[in-house]
Amino acid sequence: MSEFLQSHHFQVEWGGSRIGFQEISGLSVKVDIIEVHEGSFIDESPIKLPGRKHYGNITLRRGIVKRDNEFFNWWNTIQIGEVERRDIVISLLNEQHRPTLVWKVRNAFPVEIVWSDLKASASEVAIESLEIACEGVTVSNE
Repeated sequence: MSEFLQSHHFQVEWGGSRIGFQEISGLSVKVDIIEVHEGSFIDESPIKLPGRKHYGNITLRRGIVKRDNEFFNWWNTIQIGEVERRDIVISLLNEQHRPTLVWKVRNAFPVEIVWSDLKASASEVAIESLEIACEGVTVSNE
């Protein structure tokens, strides 16, 4: 019998610390398609071959916590041409809180921070979002 995984129970580890998040989006990879045309083919359609892999930017969202500047401190490592890169592990957990599906994100660095709108008429938790770029993602399904 198939056991479907739930998307609401997950954890993120980076740089030795574990941080709670409300939402993670953008875990993706795609491959360019290279079309090869050859004059000797009777059929005019091209041959399609896999090209370079592209990893989507990942967005991490969480509630803003007083005196927790971890996102912004990482952001501040950005200099022209260099930045502190981190390997990040995102784990989807089972009912026993053990990883079942694990994404290992390689050489990630921040590319954008967004803070939620401030509204005097609302009663909501303030959210901060960190968008990161990476150089690779591997996936293991336990």
